[in-house]
This record gives sequence, C-alpha cells and structure tokens, in this order.
Amino acid sequence: MKMTLMQHFSELRRRILWCALVFIIAFGFGWAVSDYVELFLIEPLVRVWNDTTLLYTGLTDGLMIQFSLATLVALIITIPVCLWHIWAFIAPGLHKNEKQFLLPIFIISPMLFVIGAGFAFYVLLPFVFNFFIELNESSNVPTVLMPAITGYLAFSIGLLKIFGLAFQLPLVMVLLNKIGLLSKQTAIKSRRYIIVGIFIIAAVLTPPDIVSQILLALPMLLLYEISLLFMNND
Repeated sequence: MKMTLMQHFSELRRRILWCALVFIIAFGFGWAVSDYVELFLIEPLVRVWNDTTLLYTGLTDGLMIQFSLATLVALIITIPVCLWHIWAFIAPGLHKNEKQFLLPIFIISPMLFVIGAGFAFYVLLPFVFNFFIELNESSNVPTVLMPAITGYLAFSIGLLKIFGLAFQLPLVMVLLNKIGLLSKQTAIKSRRYIIVGIFIIAAVLTPPDIVSQILLALPMLLLYEISLLFMNND
C-alpha cells in the first residue's frame, strides 16, 4: 500500500522517537554499569603491567568518565536498533535486487566493526602498552609511571574506533564495485599503490611504533585481498 508524504514523515518521526527512547534507556543502563565498562577497558593494560595505577587529574574526572562511558554503551546498544529502523523504513520502497544488495551491508558492517575493535582490544593494545611501559621504565631518569585515566580511555577507545572503521575496507570496495566506481581490474592493477597507502594510513593512525603499524596494515592488506574475491569482473 502506497503512503502519502505526510504518512512517510509520520513514520520517520515515530522511528526516530523509538531510537531516542532506546538511547535514553541504554544511557541509564550504561551509567549503572560504567564502573564495569571501565574495568573492562583497562584490562589490556593490566595484562602487561602488574603495578597498574591510573590517575585522576581533576575533580570532575570521575563524573566525565562515567558520562562518556554511559554514552559509549548507549551508542553501542542504539546503533543496531537505528540500523534496523532505517532498514524497515527504506525496505518497502526498494526493489528485490536492491534489498538483496543493501541488506547484507546493514548486517555485515556492524560485524566488521566489532571484529576490528576486538582485534585492536585483544591483540594491538597489549603490544602497544607493553611497548610504552618498557620505553618509560628504561629511562635513566628515576620516574614513576601513573597514566591519567582520561588520556588512557581516550587513547584506547580511539584505537578501537580506528580499527573498527579500518575493517570496513572490504565493504567499501565491494560497494564501489557494485555501483560501477571501482572495477576489479583497476583494484588489482593499483595493488602496489594501495599497499603503500595502507602502510601510510597505518603509520598516521597508530602510535609511533612499528609493531602497532604492522598490526593495522597486515589485516587491512588481507581484507583488501578478500575484497577482490567478492568484486565483479565487469
């Protein structure tokens, strides 16, 4: 059944309100569990540093951290709900072949983000933290390492986002191929430039140590090669 323009706006408003309601409820839940989320996020540091001591540098640090982590939890819960509502809103107006093309994107994109963030959390972060701890402790000047909790969380969450976005590479390449902006032959011929570009991106986005740069570049290279398998030859 066709809907009028006002009915479309009414449905869109209803779906936006649902997303907003889910965010508010999820924010309350995130506020309640923020301490557990904080403990979870410092686990990679605890794994490589027995004397873990993080520092609050301001009176409002605790409040701001709790607010930030509650927002993070709310976004993690709300984004899948919003993606579902977006799909439910646009799906009735799509042709069958368009649905077959777009639906996997809505499903695979969050999965790739989670895989990328998980790789960063369980593989990269321990390497990075171990590198910086050893670097600081090897100083000839007597020092006490007490990282600021705000800086640590911003650094860690930032890397999780970077890896989550970097793992979207196959989806972007296949999408560009499907809409005719990138042919498989062009992607193959540009391999050497793409490899150089990936290492440059890894060097810019990761901390200044070769291990973390390689740990970002190698999965992206693998994902690039996997992307070629799903691209059309036309």
